[in-house]
Amino acid sequence: MSKLLYEIGVRAYGVGIRLAAPFLPKAAQWVNGRKGIFEEIGQKLAGNQAPLAWFHCASLGEFEQGRPLIEAFKLRYPNFKVVLTFFSPSGYEVRKNYAGADFIFYLPLDTAQNARRLVALLKPKLAVFVKYEFWHHYTRELHHQHIPLFSISAIFRPNQIYFRKNGSFYRRILKRFTYIYTQNQESAQLLASIHIDKVTMAGDTRVDRVLQNAQNAKQISIAQAFKADSPVMVIGSSWPQDLAVLLPFLQAQLPTLKFILAPHEIKEQELSELEAQFPGQAIRFSQARAETASNYRLLLIDNIGMLSSLYQYADYAYVGGAFGKGLHNTLEPAAFGPPIFFGPRYTKFQEAQDLIEAGVAFPVRSTQDLSKTFEELHQDPDRREKIRQATQVYLQKQAGATERILTSMEYWLPSRHA
Repeated sequence: MSKLLYEIGVRAYGVGIRLAAPFLPKAAQWVNGRKGIFEEIGQKLAGNQAPLAWFHCASLGEFEQGRPLIEAFKLRYPNFKVVLTFFSPSGYEVRKNYAGADFIFYLPLDTAQNARRLVALLKPKLAVFVKYEFWHHYTRELHHQHIPLFSISAIFRPNQIYFRKNGSFYRRILKRFTYIYTQNQESAQLLASIHIDKVTMAGDTRVDRVLQNAQNAKQISIAQAFKADSPVMVIGSSWPQDLAVLLPFLQAQLPTLKFILAPHEIKEQELSELEAQFPGQAIRFSQARAETASNYRLLLIDNIGMLSSLYQYADYAYVGGAFGKGLHNTLEPAAFGPPIFFGPRYTKFQEAQDLIEAGVAFPVRSTQDLSKTFEELHQDPDRREKIRQATQVYLQKQAGATERILTSMEYWLPSRHA
């Protein structure tokens, strides 16, 4: 029964997104990106003689988790070529020109026919699925072809279908993985409870990535000039739900605190509304000049791709998403050590829970909650310095997941396919 529901669900998703395509740009990208996908893959792989490693990420966030392993794999196995697939346009469209992969495609919908065709075209020597990617047909086909299949940065919770009495169909999917590398020990223990023992708690590969980014952070002259000698809060990946809480805080704090605001989605109407709410005080990044940037109190980021470097200018950071569907990347600001604020929906994010437990991140439920916590920290520079130090201790303890995973995976590639 579960298998039938899975099949119906996957096909209904495909139909639904095609119906939505004329009205929703992201749905249109999802559909158009898959048109002629097998012909495109066949053409691009034609003549390739190198062994292939297949890495799959659902979206951009999962890509950031997989990226350290992709790049480390390329260094250790230079004779391999890397195929990178995405399920979501928000991953593919941003990273379709990523230089760390040799081939980048959309993942065809998970049907039996698609899985057979894709695996036959790729003929990968191994496959790595990042975090939540547990597809029935793709895992079954890889398993049937005896191709090593790994899950990295995986995280599980007790209420998931795998751990329920009616979850046998989904447990079979997990059992097809050659090895699973989890972010935390709780996930490894949950898997052990359903007799999946090819598991190691390796940690979160994103920690390696953000530490690397922090060491090589690009200097952004406009942001540096904007900050000048003022304390700054960087607001990253904000959604309208975040702004409902943040705007009164900005109004109250703007005389003494500057803000760099990077929305999750760049929309002209939202930028214009923000400019109208802070007349003469807000400037878009694209319109700012280094010689006059310090005259403004609010810098609006109207581009994609620089947020991780912007956090280096943060005395405080606010990470968006946790008043809506889900929290964005808290590790990026953590790499620079400021106190981190975010909304109440963070429990599915292990790193957020870890940062709260370490005393360096602060969930808030309202403007008043944010203001109170901020004022306590703002008046206590010694505590902020302790937060900076505690954050670095936490990150250094978490570092090394990439190397742990890669070293373990070598067992299944003893010859390195030279």
